[in-house]
Amino acid sequence: MNARPLLNRRLDGLETTIFAEMSALATATGAINLGQGFPDTDGPEEIREAAVRALREGKGNQYPPGPGIPELRAAISDHQQRFYDLSFDPDTEVLVTAGATEAIAATMLALLEPDDEVIAFEPFYDSYAACIALAGAKRVPLTLRAPSFRPDLDELRAKITPQTRLLLLNTPHNPTGMVLTAEEQSTIAALAIEHDLLVVTDEVYEHLVFEGTHRPIAALPGMRGRTVTIGSAGKTFSFTGWKVGWVTAAPPLVTAVRSAKQFLTYVASGPFQYAVAEALALPDSYFADFRADMLAKRDLLAAGLADAGFGVFKPAGTYFVTTDIRPLGESDGFAFCRALPERAGVVAIPNAVFYDHREEGAPFVRFAFCKRKDVLEEAVARLRRLAV
Repeated sequence: MNARPLLNRRLDGLETTIFAEMSALATATGAINLGQGFPDTDGPEEIREAAVRALREGKGNQYPPGPGIPELRAAISDHQQRFYDLSFDPDTEVLVTAGATEAIAATMLALLEPDDEVIAFEPFYDSYAACIALAGAKRVPLTLRAPSFRPDLDELRAKITPQTRLLLLNTPHNPTGMVLTAEEQSTIAALAIEHDLLVVTDEVYEHLVFEGTHRPIAALPGMRGRTVTIGSAGKTFSFTGWKVGWVTAAPPLVTAVRSAKQFLTYVASGPFQYAVAEALALPDSYFADFRADMLAKRDLLAAGLADAGFGVFKPAGTYFVTTDIRPLGESDGFAFCRALPERAGVVAIPNAVFYDHREEGAPFVRFAFCKRKDVLEEAVARLRRLAV
């Protein structure tokens, strides 16, 4: 038998193991789980009822169309036009996926060849490295460093080689909360055009921007035909278990992604697609209220973490706060997070799991604030024990 390891450094399952371990610790100790990024309440009641109605009416109970139901593809197209003045043909330029995670996987499998290089922000959402590895490509990290976590664009330019095929962006960025500026996007776009690169941009937190403005890079001159934009209903509407995501791109790119996607889930989330179509048409007040609610929760948790002695990097977007544990006399995020449930009754995630080079993220810990206000207030009260 070939002695080559069956798992490599980029597909080692550490992220999944840590999330499972932290959740088990939360259950065993009765700790408040601020580790995993999903809300503890459901989204709008009318959208939940729309899913129930679809089930009762027999909509989506059998296989939906491969690209997604027409109603949802039209709603996604309308959403991009409404918020960003971007026009996409719902029949040829929109693809519905089983959440953003499948969209990422299908896109990497469709657009990459073995030994292609992909430049991606580090720390990174945990599926990026795995999906790149599954495609046989090589991930090249562009590390975002504290305190600003801004991309070094000179470093980005230096990392581009003849083997570079694709830039993988994430803005707003998980886990740091960084939001790309217009100037940064313009420079990235110019580099993509200069080197004839594809760009894949994960924008699942598009409606959770607290500072700055979210603008898809696909809207910039010369980018429409080389960009795959990934979105998701889970984060915006607080129904993460429904797994409804999407891709918008030019027809050749959507066709390629769909060719890979059909051999992954084939189709998914039938009845929920009808509900998400209605969700995307909610009035502007929903999106404004959603953002305002999360902003208040961000400020509540960030202030509490600072009071407890953490170094706090207040995020410009997403629903995560990254902290520095060194002011608490700590330096090992893994050890700190494993002890935190017993010490303070709260669960967090060590950021090191989001890095290729674990030492880069060693002193950083991530907390999620997509929880009820009373839960966050109790978590803050418990964390203050660390400052005593």
